[in-house]
Formats: sequence, structure tokens, C-alpha cells
Amino acid sequence: MTAVRTHTHAQAVDAAIDLFSRQGYEQTTVEEIADAARVSRATFFRRFRSKEDVVFADHELLLEEVVVMLAETRPEARASEESGRAPERAWDPTTDPYLEVCRAARLVFDHHVGQRETSIARHQLLQQVPALRDRELVTTHRYERAFTAYLRDTLPPDRSTTTMSIAFAASVVAVHNAILRRWLRNPHLDLRPELEEAFADLRRAAVSPFPHDDDSAPSSAPAVDTDVASAGEVRTVATGGDGKRVVVTVLEPGAGPDDVARAVRDALA
Repeated sequence: MTAVRTHTHAQAVDAAIDLFSRQGYEQTTVEEIADAARVSRATFFRRFRSKEDVVFADHELLLEEVVVMLAETRPEARASEESGRAPERAWDPTTDPYLEVCRAARLVFDHHVGQRETSIARHQLLQQVPALRDRELVTTHRYERAFTAYLRDTLPPDRSTTTMSIAFAASVVAVHNAILRRWLRNPHLDLRPELEEAFADLRRAAVSPFPHDDDSAPSSAPAVDTDVASAGEVRTVATGGDGKRVVVTVLEPGAGPDDVARAVRDALA
């Protein structure tokens, strides 16, 4: 992460995660976190409203960075160029919105890998505290909303539909989270190339011809079928020229194995 993760911020986050891991989340007090981070109780509460907030403090900063990064290639940046403000952030008509979303997701992945010990300890903590898992779902949804809003603003009119934007944003987050969890369980692995390849697959699927497009399109191009099956459920099926199919399904929080199996089965039907 950039310099916005200040020394005091980093101390508080790292100290809190360490104490939670050793003593337990419920057993650790704010006073103990403040003492370990060498800040006053008042300073702690100026920066973090609760113990839960300090667990996800890095995500708050990451989300800000993601929004800033995406804003640099948003169409409204053109107005800044024309008015003489921030020309270095002028809108570039050659920008690939799908690529920019993947770049933003890589920023999040790289932060977790760069903060290895804290990321692993936080992941283990989330498995132990149900309330924190609920907060993680909310945080994940905020990334999806940021990606979806950006895509709706920057994609060409024929591809800027809400469904397509939601499907791609959800797919990027789902793939990112799946590979990140694998890394958290096996931190000795370098999964960045796999993440890059998976994102490239999603981009190829997103820009493949629609069914009503020219039938002469190369048969090797992957076809993508996106469906909003019900409230909160989005399914994307990509089929490559080799016949292999990739299914991404996004379900409401609390969905069980049977719900996942049904969604995948319905997508492939």
C-alpha cells in the first residue's frame, strides 16, 4: 500500500491483529491495543470507532486507493483536462475499463501479499469470529459496487448495461478472493501469474462477440453468457474454443453448498 498507511495506522492494525490472535477477539480490550500500538485511547478512537474497524482499517484505505485509481480514467476526467486542472489525469480514449478494474483488484491482492503476516493472521481471525466474517462480506460488496459503477461510466454504450457491469465486477472479485484464499493457505506459493491469467480469461470473455454479432467471428474466441437468475444471484458462463467452460456465480451471504451446486448446475443447463 502507499504511504497513506501511516506508521501510527500500521502500528495499531498490526498490534490489534497480533493481540486478537494471541488472546482472542472478545478478550482483547481497546486499552490493550492502544498500549501495544503506543497511542492513547483517545487517539485510537479518533482513527478507529471500534475493534472491528481496526481489523478492516486497511480495507478502508485500499478502497479509497481503488476509487482514486479508477477515477483517473473515468470520463469526467476529460472535463479536468479541458478546464486546465490535473492534466496528468486526463481521460484516455484508449483506456480499457476491464483492464483498469483488474489493475485495481491486483492492487488489493498485492497489498495482502506485501503484508504477509498480518494478512494471514487476519484471515485466521475471520474464521473464528462470525461477526467479522459478516463485515468481510460487506467489504467485498463495496469493492463490487465501486467496480460496477466505474464500468457503467466508462464502457461503450453497447456494453455498459447494468447486468454486464455487475457480472464482470462480481467475477473479478470472486476470482480475486478465491486465489487470495489459496495464497493465505499456502503463502509460499507465487499465485500472481495465475491471478493475471484468470483476469485475462475474464476480459476475453467480456469482450467476446454477442450472439447477434457477426457469425464469422473466430470460433476460438470465448463466448460469455451472463444471467441474473434472481435477486442477489449473478451467473457468468464463459466457453473457450477448446470447449472448456468457466462458471462464476455470485450468491447472497449465507448461501450453503446446496445453493452453490444449484447455481452452477442451472448455469450449465
